[in-house]
Amino acid sequence: MSDISLQQLSKELQDAIEGMRSSEGLQSTGVVTRVGDGVAWIYGLSEAGFNEVVAIETVDGGATEAFVLNLLEDEIGAVMLGSDYEIVAGAKVTLTGKVLEVPVGPELIGRVVDPLGRPLDGKGPVKSKESYPLERKAPGVMARKGVHEPVMTGIMAIDTMIPVGRGQRELIIGDRQTGKTAIAVDTMINQKRQGTDIVNVYVAVGQKASKVAALVERLKREGVMEQTIVVATSPADPAPLLYLAPYAGCAMGEWFRDNAKHALIIYDDLSKHAVAYRQMSLLLRRPPGREAYPGDVFYIHSRLLERAAKLSDDLGGGSLTALPIIETQAGDISAYIPTNVISITDGQIFLETSLFYQGIRPAISVGLSVSRVGGAAQTKAVKSVSGSLKLSLAQFRELASFAQFSSDMDADTKQQIERGQRLTELLKQPQYSPLSIAEQVTYVVATTSGAFDDVPADKIRAAAADTYQAVVDKHKKLVTKLNEGTKAEDDELKQITDAAKLVAKSFAATKKEKKEA
Repeated sequence: MSDISLQQLSKELQDAIEGMRSSEGLQSTGVVTRVGDGVAWIYGLSEAGFNEVVAIETVDGGATEAFVLNLLEDEIGAVMLGSDYEIVAGAKVTLTGKVLEVPVGPELIGRVVDPLGRPLDGKGPVKSKESYPLERKAPGVMARKGVHEPVMTGIMAIDTMIPVGRGQRELIIGDRQTGKTAIAVDTMINQKRQGTDIVNVYVAVGQKASKVAALVERLKREGVMEQTIVVATSPADPAPLLYLAPYAGCAMGEWFRDNAKHALIIYDDLSKHAVAYRQMSLLLRRPPGREAYPGDVFYIHSRLLERAAKLSDDLGGGSLTALPIIETQAGDISAYIPTNVISITDGQIFLETSLFYQGIRPAISVGLSVSRVGGAAQTKAVKSVSGSLKLSLAQFRELASFAQFSSDMDADTKQQIERGQRLTELLKQPQYSPLSIAEQVTYVVATTSGAFDDVPADKIRAAAADTYQAVVDKHKKLVTKLNEGTKAEDDELKQITDAAKLVAKSFAATKKEKKEA
């Protein structure tokens, strides 16, 4: 970029600058040299700091706020938080001496706000007692504790094979319309149904206003808004608001973490966040790198996601769990932004388009999904019964291609394929129907024990539901124990297996009758 000197400025701008030199408050006053596309270039604010808020005078005598992103030798680049229509070259700019802040605290629960904490739900201003800066330093190594408590999603495929723990960062990744948001929403709903103390923070980055409205309506219907904060931005909002949204949501979630409480934050999605940042960076004349993203696009996501943590007991033991969402193009997880975020997070839940169109929903790819926290984030009840589940499914996927040659297979391989088919059917789960711990344990035990080997694959969920009902009717104490996360003893597992065998007989009989017919 060519250097801007006084000689290149118009006479009007020179006069404006000279006028400010002779006035009071010289250090905190500058002038706009050029403006456009939501970016103002300002001369004369040598004391401005990164992310500092400046007030720019409008033609009608008002002021528009902007925040500083570029710090050059002779000028600064500031990004508008509002419209730039009322701003012209020569406008006066003053330092406010503050960085961007958002209201935080329990007053935000149940509200829909924008990234600056302004209400979008028509319920009046947020009467918060505290505010946090959008950018905060992530907790250090000594301030953290290892992930050891589960965040139950209520989705059996995740809780049994790819568990999420408090303080973890688990990426949800997949093509558009494969059910990424559905997983996040079900997790939020499950917190309410299981009666946990986790506060949900949902950050919509550039999501359609109709989609956000439908989501809020659904959360209200489920009674989940009572423990949820929604930070919403739409595609119509300027890029700076889309860029700020995740940081604002994170600051709101951090208040709960810092006050010995627990929060779950969903970034939907960070692909749009990276695009907004790219737009701002290109307008600020920053050199583009791979896929035209600026060189520090990795850093903006790492400094955001590192703020999710499980704090040590000395600091109250609060936690902030992050579920970032990334949208891929044609399943390409090796693209720039997906690989960046995969390397920052503690695992990923990969959703495959082909599975989705086969009717396997949630369309989770067992082979490509992983939790780097593993069993540490599971309850003992689930951990004790789900050990072989992932292996069985992976083996089934390998053998599935041979299923068409079933006549040539030995009995063991045939049984393995049939059990894999039943497990696949079992893990199908409709949206808005999260399962309790006791339900998940019952379903897994009943299927992996071989009790359902004679049940038709398409009837497996019905058989599992009947088994759970039988266990509830006969063994209420066992159900309570499992829901508390306590490991079931061998005799208790036998009670589940016996109930499953009784149920299986009725379904197997139906199968036999059909064959005879």
